[in-house]
Amino acid sequence: MSQHYYSQQPEARHDRRSIDTVLRGRSLRFTSDAGVFSKGDIDHGSRVLIEAMEIPDGAQVLDVGCGYGPIGISAALLAPKGHVTMIDINSRAVELARENAQHNGIRNVTVMESDVLSAVQGRTFDVVLTNPPIRAGKAVVHEIFEQAHAHLNEGGSLWIVIQKKQGAPSAAAKLESLFSDVEEVGKDKGYRIIKAKK
Repeated sequence: MSQHYYSQQPEARHDRRSIDTVLRGRSLRFTSDAGVFSKGDIDHGSRVLIEAMEIPDGAQVLDVGCGYGPIGISAALLAPKGHVTMIDINSRAVELARENAQHNGIRNVTVMESDVLSAVQGRTFDVVLTNPPIRAGKAVVHEIFEQAHAHLNEGGSLWIVIQKKQGAPSAAAKLESLFSDVEEVGKDKGYRIIKAKK
């Protein structure tokens, strides 16, 4: 099987590049690299999630599968009095996310390597965000949903973006088995934003 971004140690030859973009009205610069998700530009699904997500100021936020950091860094800007923990299994993505947070002057973040949510055992959050790693398979995606539910405070919300053709209906069904309140809060070009409240 060829290697993809859901790998702990990507073997792809480095190909660093800069991405200048505007997210939620803020001009940001990201460095990406080969071996990480959507290395050429911020993917459309992440953009749709970033535009839709609601982050209360002061919130404790978890970004699962942070990649090089656009979702978590945007969340940190929306909640300057809060804190965002960003996790990814991919060690190259973790280093890039740290670098991108620092370059963009974001200090209210912590970035950690983590297989699913293993690095945050015993911690709870007000908001969990994920553009789940579809290529890792349905079992991994559903495990993220289960662990996110366990790590959310009562009244907290899980926000996900998923393409209809990549399993949005089965994702929604799984979420409805875990959460009391699940709603589709946005859609764009086949991407669905689903908010699940605990």
